[in-house]
Amino acid sequence: MVRLILFDIDGTLIRSGGAGVQAFARAFAAEFGIVDGVERLIFAGRTDSGLAREVFEAQGVPATPENFQRFYDRYMFLLAERLNHTRGSVLPGVRDFLHQLETLPRPPLIGLLTGNIRLGAEIKLRHFGLWGKFHTGGFGDDHEDRNQIAAIARDRGSRVLGEKLRGEQTVVVGDTPHDVRCGRAIGAKVLAVATGGSKHKELAAQRPDWLVADLRGLPAAVVCGA
Repeated sequence: MVRLILFDIDGTLIRSGGAGVQAFARAFAAEFGIVDGVERLIFAGRTDSGLAREVFEAQGVPATPENFQRFYDRYMFLLAERLNHTRGSVLPGVRDFLHQLETLPRPPLIGLLTGNIRLGAEIKLRHFGLWGKFHTGGFGDDHEDRNQIAAIARDRGSRVLGEKLRGEQTVVVGDTPHDVRCGRAIGAKVLAVATGGSKHKELAAQRPDWLVADLRGLPAAVVCGA
């Protein structure tokens, strides 16, 4: 039976209406005078820390802890501001799927596996009334490598549950091939949802355990083996 289920955020749980990308670009412009370093970035499935490092290196800005913190501080402020001025949404089936998980006879621990830094994840999910649903996770300020974030999220879940989880006791839910691959990296099962930046065919090529158009397409009890 599944004991831990880990969700990606952008394109899986919510759409921010462009708030994240806008805030990212504005933060670099405001703090470092970089006005053309973001438009060619591919955000889907990436980590905030990896994206920031890519911009720093391309623009010749030292990727020091101090510069990362400068960027994050401004980015978080702008992210909260932009969420109030863009038209984001919770994706179809998300609220009901989370409710189904919570009401299973033996509900799994529900967590996050995201490239967002922790505060960014909280700002986004609080805006949509979802933050309180998640009790553990791995984030973009834990590591730049998504596979490592997956391992961190699994290990945190194990500590919360007080048991060492086997691979098949964890499910990763995400919308990009990166999500499928990081789930496989920790031996987890993977539920891929075609609600984000990747097409159904791209996701199918990664051979997830389940592939649905959105979270209305599969009962939580089936995913959790309940």
